[in-house]
Amino acid sequence: MLLKDIGSYILFLSAIVVGVSLASQAGVNAQFRTALDSPVQAAFLSFLIGTLVLGAIILIQNDKWFSPAEALNIPWWAWLGGFFGAFNIVMSIYLAPKVGAVALAISVVCGQVIASIFYDQQGLLGYPKIEISTNRIIGAVFLIIGVIMVSKK
Repeated sequence: MLLKDIGSYILFLSAIVVGVSLASQAGVNAQFRTALDSPVQAAFLSFLIGTLVLGAIILIQNDKWFSPAEALNIPWWAWLGGFFGAFNIVMSIYLAPKVGAVALAISVVCGQVIASIFYDQQGLLGYPKIEISTNRIIGAVFLIIGVIMVSKK
């Protein structure tokens, strides 16, 4: 039982590290934007570096590449992940210097929570079906209130 609890804590800690990474990424990429005077070119460089890092990891791990047949079995909507990634990076590069780190982060999380409640309720995009609960709704309302409070200067 203790190991299962420790595993859960490690997962949540990992998610927090991802949050730190996302907040850092927006600021770092905003510097690309300042230097290049283009959020789209800054996003391109960010994706290029990420692609090179992922390619190196694949080579180091000696993973097999997917086959064209495997690619054809992927649902059409799964291909939107790259579009969403590009949109998210460009928008956070654009928004970071305008709204600041906290307002950007909490607004992004607010959007994620609102969408996630819907996805869980419907069991969409491969997520398990989880019913809406009072606690989830209250948490989302607090987040929305937090966005309003943090955004007021």
